[in-house]
Amino acid sequence: HVTNPEYRLVPMTEEKRKQIWVNEVSVPMDAPTAERCMEIVYPDRTVRCLAFGWPTLDMDLEKSNEYIRTEGPKRNWPTLTLLRPQWSAEQLAAELDHPGVVGVKPYYALIGQNPETRDQFLEASIFDFLPHTALEVLNDRRAWVTLHVPKADRLGHPDNIAEVREIRRRYPDIILVLPHFGRCYTLPHAEEALSQLAGDPGLYFDCSAVLNPDVLRLAFETFGPQQILYGTDNPIFYMRGRRQWDGRKYINRTSYPFHFNTNRESPEIEATYTLFMYEALLAIRQTCEALNLTREQVEAIFCGNAERLIGLDQ
Repeated sequence: HVTNPEYRLVPMTEEKRKQIWVNEVSVPMDAPTAERCMEIVYPDRTVRCLAFGWPTLDMDLEKSNEYIRTEGPKRNWPTLTLLRPQWSAEQLAAELDHPGVVGVKPYYALIGQNPETRDQFLEASIFDFLPHTALEVLNDRRAWVTLHVPKADRLGHPDNIAEVREIRRRYPDIILVLPHFGRCYTLPHAEEALSQLAGDPGLYFDCSAVLNPDVLRLAFETFGPQQILYGTDNPIFYMRGRRQWDGRKYINRTSYPFHFNTNRESPEIEATYTLFMYEALLAIRQTCEALNLTREQVEAIFCGNAERLIGLDQ
């Protein structure tokens, strides 16, 4: 997520920070800062990211889109446009005409503005924020769609499964990527959902924000490395700490006194914390080693698959 912090329209309040942990750690980051951070956390590596703005109407969406399509090409970053579901086909086509824009990032919070909560539309249909008018244009353009699925039950909700299948059936030329393995951060959620979408080689997932090695192993075994893309969800995962799991819930441990961080671990344990993104990388590495993936398969996850889908390998 990359944007100019000055584009915030609605101030972040303490009350909103208390609603969900992401609100406490998701401070907007501009492109130079994002670039500098990547140079630090990936030393001696050539890094390109698929960049897009903050999918919230608390930020100026039009300015955010203009910013990322200006700053992305300077750094050789492909970009996604934040999608207003109210756009006409012509408006969306004009967005996709900009150099470097390879697709869209729809999100349920972009349905409408609510200054009190981001989750007013959590239970929406996918088609409420990714309408068929947009899908037709995206299919014609063979565009990329990073689809963060809605609903408290995550990917496994029957409506989500049905609607993802419908998108794949009606719009097969869209590059459809479900981030966070469809928000399956825990093994029970992954077991409920992932097998229902197995057998479709044209459906892709990114592993951003998934630290659970059991989820990663199940996903890698279900879909194979050719359908999985590495992602970070940064700057959110620059937080220090680790994650634990209790059934269908996950628990974020960190050494910073966030509102959500009420059950602290000992100072000795907290002193060992590293970045969440490094915890995620470790879990991916352990999964790749456990499944005896080849170097070529690992490289596909970290860059090859995305380059192929965007056309950067040509």
